[in-house]
Amino acid sequence: MPDTVRKVHYFSTTVPDKPGQTFKVLAALVSGGVNLLACTGTTRGRQAQIDVVPDDTRKFAAAARKAGLVFSEKRAGFLIQGDDRPGALAEHLKVLAEAGINVAAVDGLSAGAGRWGAIVWVADPDVARSGRLLRARAK
Repeated sequence: MPDTVRKVHYFSTTVPDKPGQTFKVLAALVSGGVNLLACTGTTRGRQAQIDVVPDDTRKFAAAARKAGLVFSEKRAGFLIQGDDRPGALAEHLKVLAEAGINVAAVDGLSAGAGRWGAIVWVADPDVARSGRLLRARAK
């Protein structure tokens, strides 16, 4: 089965770097019925940055607004999923590299059961072209 590529959006927020803060953010989103495709977090001094990739951006925006959460404007990337195999991610990165597109960041992992996934982030001016090159589908 070929890999699937889907354009996704991510949003960031910062919270105090204290126990339970990420849980509070995620609990508010869960209460709003938001399904997350990905979530990452990292410390930034005395703050923690939380990045989320919601399955449904409209539902996410409504839940965040209702909970009084403030997130950055949306940024785009590409969720790639498929059967795990050597070089799976490299195949997609090669397509972008050969087109002269710089990848800003990559988050990849094995999903277990012989599956893998990654999110590839590119600069805003490269999103449309990257989507065409990666053959990204609409949600």
